[in-house]
Amino acid sequence: MSIDIAVARALHVLAVVIWIGGVSMATTVMLPAIRRGDLGGDPLHAFELIERRFVWQARFAVLVVGLSGLYMIWRLDLWDRFYSLTFWWMHAMVCVWLLFAFLLFVAEPFILQRHFRRWAAAQPEAALACLHRVHGVLLVLSVATILGSVAGSHGWSPS
Repeated sequence: MSIDIAVARALHVLAVVIWIGGVSMATTVMLPAIRRGDLGGDPLHAFELIERRFVWQARFAVLVVGLSGLYMIWRLDLWDRFYSLTFWWMHAMVCVWLLFAFLLFVAEPFILQRHFRRWAAAQPEAALACLHRVHGVLLVLSVATILGSVAGSHGWSPS
């Protein structure tokens, strides 16, 4: 394996760990603690304080994942994998990446921030419960994609 592919793969995996690890922490630790009131009496403020610190790490990690993934596809000429369902995990990686890229770079700063804040001010419990459910769905999709990608890249196929 050439050094550029090794570096791209290492950066790709590191960025996925940071990004999806953050989703896991938010879903299983932070949001439950905020909803229980463990981080103070203002759940929206607690969420915003933590989210504001992580969102830039997540955005950077998503960029690294996208660029390194695209580089590996180009460099290894893996485009033909997208024509076969045997490599469903390649499609899953791209779909999960596109979903998070949209959420982090478009939906959150331009749509959700304004509307969620208004909803959370009026109905904090409902808004945080919905946010928690959405994070849970994103985490399940991400974990399934990671498991499928690791198994698939090591030769396993469900067929």
